[in-house]
This record gives sequence, C-alpha cells and structure tokens, in this order.
Amino acid sequence: MSGFVARLKAEFAEPWRASIEHRFVDELLAGTVSDEVMARYLVQDHRFIDAFVTLVGAAVASADQFESRLRLGRFLGMVCSDENDYFLRSFAALGIGEERHDIPDAAPTAGFKALMKEAAATRSYAAIMAVLNVAEGLYLDWAQRLGDRPLPENFIHAEWITLHDNDFFVDFVGFLKTELGRVGPQDEAVARDFFQRAVELELAFFNSAYEG
Repeated sequence: MSGFVARLKAEFAEPWRASIEHRFVDELLAGTVSDEVMARYLVQDHRFIDAFVTLVGAAVASADQFESRLRLGRFLGMVCSDENDYFLRSFAALGIGEERHDIPDAAPTAGFKALMKEAAATRSYAAIMAVLNVAEGLYLDWAQRLGDRPLPENFIHAEWITLHDNDFFVDFVGFLKTELGRVGPQDEAVARDFFQRAVELELAFFNSAYEG
C-alpha cells in the first residue's frame, strides 16, 4: 500500500473500521440481511452511478499519464455494464419496480453524490483519487472479510460481495492506491479533506440502510 494512503487510513481509522465492520456488512457476508434492508441499501446505492461515472470521467480527463487513463476507462466500462446489470436484476428479484424512482435520496446519498460532483469539478486528480480510494478501497476491505467462508446462497448478497472482491477489482484498487500515493503528497490538504469527508459519508450511508 502507498505510504500516503496508509497514513490517511490510519488517521481516519475509526470511521473506516466502523464501516467495514458495520452490522450491514456482517449480515451481508452471512447472507442474513433482510430484503427490506437490502432493498433500501441498493435503491440508494444505485443513485450513485450517475455521479460516480462523472467522477471517473473526470479522473480520465485529469490524469497525467496515458496508462492511467486506460485503466480508469476499463473500470468505467465495468461500472456501466456488469455493475448496473446487477442492480437491475436485484431490483427485479426484490420486487422493486419503477416506484423506486419516487423514493427520495437519503441524506448520506445526497451528501456523497454532492461530494463526488465537487471532486470532479475541481479537476484535481488528487481530490478525485482520494474519493475513489475510499469508495473502492473501503468496499474491497469489507468484501475481503468473507475470507474462506462460502458465499451466501442468495445471488443478491453473493454478487454484491464478488463485485467488490475479484482479481480485476483488487488490481484496480491497488492502482488507485498507487495513483493517490503518487499525486497526493503534492496536494495533501485537498486529498485529506476529500478522503475524510468520503469516509464519514460511507459510514453514514451504511447506517441509513437501517433507517426507514
């Protein structure tokens, strides 16, 4: 891990650990999270895709190396295909139809969407990498808590785990850490600010899955 990213994770270890050890994660890995909670979580998480695509697109535009643009572009393609398809199949299985569009954003959802758009608008590669390191790195950390245990039987639970713990994703998170380690120290205050706000919003987002 980049020393810079390791320092940020150590500085904000409390909300990071509280997120990856959250009740929602425990229940998801065990396959016991209720349909009601899973539906609430997925409806809100799906709202991130538009802002997230904007964020990754801004990363492509602001990256200073061609190879970095290629890696980010390949990841963007995965988000727009495999991950979005998972949401649509899960909504169908949970009986969630078009009425989901009428459900308002939870406060953490609105906050995270605003943060991603703010980072994208800065055109600061360090700010964008800070948010992406939280959004993707934190999810890898919780998904890898499954360890050698079998995946849950329900595809809604199992695929959400494997989407965030597979060879492509592990390699991509490693790339994000390297990139932030490369550009973050030159823009440390900005990177730390966006990293901290992203971690705190992730924890609030997990909490919101249990708030009706």
